[in-house]
Amino acid sequence: MPSTSTVPGLKSGADWIACAPRAEQEKFLEGLSEGALLALPYIFEFWALPHQLPPEGDWRSWIIMGGRGAGKTRAGAEWVRAQVEGARPLDVGTARRVALVGETVDQVREVMIFGDSGILACSPPDRRPKWEATRKRLVWPNGAVAQVFSAHDPEGLRGPQFDAAWADELAKWKKAEETWDMLQFGLRLGANPRQCITTTPRNVGILRKILANPSTVVTHAPTEANRAHLAESFLQEVRARYAGSRLGRQELDGELLDEAEGALWTLAGLEAARVKDAPAFDRIVVAVDPPVTGHAGSDACGIVVAGAVTQGPPGDWRAVVLEDASVTGAAPSVWAEAAIAAMERHGAERLVAEVNQGGDLVESVIRQIDPLVPFRAVRAARGKAARAEPIAALYEQGRVGHVAGLDALEDQMCRMTARGYEGRGSPDRVDALVWALHDLMIVPAAHWRRPRLRGL
Repeated sequence: MPSTSTVPGLKSGADWIACAPRAEQEKFLEGLSEGALLALPYIFEFWALPHQLPPEGDWRSWIIMGGRGAGKTRAGAEWVRAQVEGARPLDVGTARRVALVGETVDQVREVMIFGDSGILACSPPDRRPKWEATRKRLVWPNGAVAQVFSAHDPEGLRGPQFDAAWADELAKWKKAEETWDMLQFGLRLGANPRQCITTTPRNVGILRKILANPSTVVTHAPTEANRAHLAESFLQEVRARYAGSRLGRQELDGELLDEAEGALWTLAGLEAARVKDAPAFDRIVVAVDPPVTGHAGSDACGIVVAGAVTQGPPGDWRAVVLEDASVTGAAPSVWAEAAIAAMERHGAERLVAEVNQGGDLVESVIRQIDPLVPFRAVRAARGKAARAEPIAALYEQGRVGHVAGLDALEDQMCRMTARGYEGRGSPDRVDALVWALHDLMIVPAAHWRRPRLRGL
């Protein structure tokens, strides 16, 4: 078979044989031994599309980023097979301990292992691994083992070690940062431990960080790259409904978008607001958006530190966001301690906290930690988006800067639109940011103007 790279328009060996004259097809098939003919369905290099094959070179992370149905799961399953068994019938695999990580254990089992494009469906009968349900693992005839892990339980990855890993739909993991970090510590066996990430792109910090890593390689494809294996009615329907929309660009074209459509903040705008050195501030505040409950499954407690230079008229005032000290799943005493510790680190003059949910209890919890803390309670009279819009206007005017290291906060900011928050959970970090800048810039500006208006 000729190399498909020398045949214009062909993407795989299967493309070539399908397009060849019948006589050439018969010659090719008749030239195969019985063993080769039986093995052909399981030689992925013959059937794969370009984005489904690992790039050449010395890489640690391979991200397969594509639209729905682009063949990402099949590529991930075949990559695991190649690591364990070898890419071709006579090859020998090198991986013996593999991590299979998905959003939940059920999704790993139903998609990555038992799915139509999962590991079992891709494996030839004589090399098919055995599923051990009670131990949540696959065991191959050659002794290789793949363990199942959930992104809901990052600590489950503490202890085991691996020489290969497959992470599926990383961009929608709820605890992506923690899970990814634990996986990296465990990927330490063999001469060249590697990992494959299959995901529909979403603008989340962890995906951007992996993409920015020099040891990462990427292959990309839209849904239609795999149209031969998709129902034509499906393609027609989704293109008619989503073509040209941001959702279509993300879910079908596999594009990594910068922010939600109509976002009050954009990544480009936030990058333009980046500051290296903070000025000497006239005021610094810490703002807190407490969660409704205080247990492991609670929303985060938003804690944001910001400072402002308020010399001259309000149009000359400038603010800088200094830290996102938010904590997740914390009891009230824990987030109160974190807020007061942030005040001490930055020399803040006031702690501002929203009390819509907790009322007087919010102040009470804080004063249990520090009875003398300068405290101001604020109540939300408008929706989150309405409160955020005047703060977004300050950014548009170039009057707010950000130090580095605010990824989680900025991710939430880029999902806040005039219609509301287009992310999971509550935008606790954004709420705290809004209260901090409101206290630093909006309220003092209103007081500054009133005496002058009375004098007109």
